[in-house]
Amino acid sequence: MHYDSKLAFSSEIDVNPMLALIFIVTLLLFASPLIIGFVGILAPAAAWLPALNMHHPSLLGWQQLFSWPDLSHSIGLTLLTGVGSTVLALWWCYLILRHFWLTTQWQKIERLLAPLLAFPHVAFVLGFGLLFSSTGWLARIWHHLGLADTLYPILIHDRYGLGLLFALAIKETPFLLLMSLSILKQLDIRRLYDVSVSLGYSHQQTWRSVILPLWLPKLRLAIFAVAGYGLAVVDVALIIGPTHPSTLSMLIWQWFTDADLTQLPRAAAAALLLLAIVISTFGLLRSLEWWFLSYSTAWQYRGAQSTHSRNSKPSSVIAILCNYGLLLLPLIMLPILAMWSFALRWRFPDLLPSRYSLRFWQQQLEPLQQLISNSIVLALTSSLCALIMVIICLEYRQKYHRGIPTVLIAIPMVAPQLSLLFGIQIAVSFVTGQHFWLWVSWSHWLYVFPYIYLTLDGPWRSYDQRLDQTARSLGLTGWQTWWRVKLPQLKPALWLAFAVGCSVSLAQYLPTQMLGAGRIPTLTTEAVTLASGQDRRISAVYGLLQGLLPLVFFTLAMMFAKQQTSETPTTKVTL
Repeated sequence: MHYDSKLAFSSEIDVNPMLALIFIVTLLLFASPLIIGFVGILAPAAAWLPALNMHHPSLLGWQQLFSWPDLSHSIGLTLLTGVGSTVLALWWCYLILRHFWLTTQWQKIERLLAPLLAFPHVAFVLGFGLLFSSTGWLARIWHHLGLADTLYPILIHDRYGLGLLFALAIKETPFLLLMSLSILKQLDIRRLYDVSVSLGYSHQQTWRSVILPLWLPKLRLAIFAVAGYGLAVVDVALIIGPTHPSTLSMLIWQWFTDADLTQLPRAAAAALLLLAIVISTFGLLRSLEWWFLSYSTAWQYRGAQSTHSRNSKPSSVIAILCNYGLLLLPLIMLPILAMWSFALRWRFPDLLPSRYSLRFWQQQLEPLQQLISNSIVLALTSSLCALIMVIICLEYRQKYHRGIPTVLIAIPMVAPQLSLLFGIQIAVSFVTGQHFWLWVSWSHWLYVFPYIYLTLDGPWRSYDQRLDQTARSLGLTGWQTWWRVKLPQLKPALWLAFAVGCSVSLAQYLPTQMLGAGRIPTLTTEAVTLASGQDRRISAVYGLLQGLLPLVFFTLAMMFAKQQTSETPTTKVTL
C-alpha cells in the first residue's frame, strides 16, 4: 500500500503541471482572437492601412459611413428585426412554459428540443422561403381557398423585415426553452406553484407574479445571445431579409466583400457602430428587465386578485395549437425541402408537383461530395479539439477552483460576428502564407468552445466527487480514477456536447467565408450562395442536406449515450 501511495503521488506531480499548462494554452487560444478581433478593427476604422497607402489615421471611414443615404433606415431595420425577434421569442418561450411545464405534454416538447436545435438557421430559412414566398406552398393553399392575392402576407425580402423578424423568433424559441430547462428545475416550480395556488393566486397570476421574476434574470445570458445574433445576422438576412434598404449587417458585408479595397475603412467603421448598437441594446434590454420586474414584484403588496375567465377551454385549445405550431414549424421545413428537391415540374397553383425526378441530385452529386467532406472535417476537428480542451478546463477548475470567467466564455456568443471576425481577418492578413484551413478551423473552434463548455458545465458541477475519493482510497491513481470511474458517468453528457459542437460548426457561415477567403466551401456557404437567385430545387438539395447532417450527429450521439447508460448502470471500481 505504501508503494501505491507513492505511485499516486508521482502521478499527481506529472499530471498537475501538464493540466495547468494546457489550461493556460486554452485560455490564450480562446482570449487571443477576441483581443485581436477588437483591436484589429480599430486600425481600418481609423483609415490606417499602409498596404493601401493609408499611412495616417483619419476619420475617412466614419465620414463615408455617415454620408451613406440609407444608414438611418438600415439601423432602424436592424433594431426592429433584432430586438423584435428577441422579445417575440422570449414571449413565445414564456407562453409555452406557462401552458405545458406542469403537464404531461412537456415531456414530448422536451424531446423535440434536440432536433429543433440541431436544425441549422440556413436550412430553416430556405424552407421558410419556399413556404412563404409568392409562389410557395402557403400561396398555393391561399389561392385554392379563394382568398385575394392582395391579402397575402409578404414575408420574403419585405421592406420592413417582418419575415426576418418572425423567422429569427421561431428559430430562437427552442434555444430559450432549452436554456430554461435547468433554470426551472433549480427553482422547483411545483412547490412554488402549489404554495401560490393555496394562497389564492390563479394559474396566470402565479406564472406572471411569482415564477417570472425568478426565471427571467437567470435567462439573461441566453437573451443577450439571441439579441446579439439577431442584430448582426448575415446568412439569414441574405436569404429572406430586406434589400432596399438592407440591415446594417448586410451593408457591412457588402462593403467588406466589395472589390474596391478603399471601402474597408467604411466597413470597419460600420462594424464598430454595429458593436456599439449591440452593447447599447444589451443595456436597453437590461433596463427593460429591471422595469418589468420591479412592476411584477409589486404583487407582494397587492395580494391575489380575483379573475373571471370565460371560454377558457377554447382559448386554451387555441393556445396549445399555436404553441405546438411554433415548435413543429421548423421540422415542417424538412418535407418541404425534400419535396422541392425531387420536383421536376410544379406549376402554380398546384399543391403538389406533377412530375418528380432525381435529376438535380445527380447533377450536384460530384460537388456535394467535396462540400460534405469539408463540412464534416471542420466539424469533427473543431468539436474534438474543443471537447478535449473543455474537459481539461473543467478538471482544472474542479481541482484549483479557478476557471475561465463566464463573461469571457459568453463573448463569442453575444458579440456580433462581423465586428469580431473583421478584426481577426485584418490581423490574419499580415501573416505570410495561405493557411486557410488553419484559420477556418480556429474560428470554428472559437464558436464551438463556448457551447460545449456551457453544455458540460452542469454535469461537471453535479458530479459526486465522493466517487473519486473512494476510488483513490482503494489505490487507484488520478488518471485511473478519471478513466474508470468519472468518464463512464459523464460519457452521455460528453456525447451530447460533441453533437452540439458539430451542429454549431456545421452552421458557421461568416467564419468560413471571411477567414477561408472562399477557398473552403461548405454546405452552409454554398446553400446561402445558391439561395440568391439560383434554381430553388438545387437550393432545396443543399438546404435539405445542411439540415439533415446535424440531425445525424445528434441521433448518433443519443444512440451512443443511451447505449452507455444501459451498459453502466452503476459504477464499479476494480483493483
